[in-house]
Amino acid sequence: MSVADSGFTSVRSADLSPDDTYKLLIGCVQPRPVAWITTVGRTGVVNAAPFSSYNYIGSQPPTLAINIVQRGDGGLKDTARNILDTREFTVNVVNEAQLEVMHKTGEDFPPEMSEPETFGIALLPGVAVAVPRIAESPVQMECHLTHMLTIGNGHNVLYLGEVVAFHLSNAVYANGKIDSERLRPVARLGGPFYTGLGKIWHFPPSAKGR
Repeated sequence: MSVADSGFTSVRSADLSPDDTYKLLIGCVQPRPVAWITTVGRTGVVNAAPFSSYNYIGSQPPTLAINIVQRGDGGLKDTARNILDTREFTVNVVNEAQLEVMHKTGEDFPPEMSEPETFGIALLPGVAVAVPRIAESPVQMECHLTHMLTIGNGHNVLYLGEVVAFHLSNAVYANGKIDSERLRPVARLGGPFYTGLGKIWHFPPSAKGR
């Protein structure tokens, strides 16, 4: 059966500018979880920055993927440079309580400026890596860089990190599970918009193997 495509606007990606492509993608792919990444620079400065092109991609070993684009001048962002220098980073899950300060750390600051110090963000020491964690984040995942994948013309680089330690607040974690309603995670929408948890639907799990 064929279905007429009236009511749709068809757009060929080849006809879009890079900026328009980005804006369309982040409008199509939403909501997106936010990785609030802490890293340490060569001089010991602690950096914290949010990235919403992020997800988990495997469980054996537990692996996270973060896409970090180049700066406008073609250089590396502080987070990317620090990850390459140390091969370590920590992903801190953002909830509603940290949304405002997290958003502020997304501004373009010079490498010598520490966002946690500037905004009074309390830190905890890393256990398996030398990167501190954001104390108020209810879930923190310490990672070792395992792979890098340059995409297309090199403007986007995918960083894969193996989670070597989880830190889980007792306020959201019990019996091996995270309570989503207590976690209150936030996600990024298109443009300058975020969202929190709305209605939650529960369905019985599908049969294994499907």
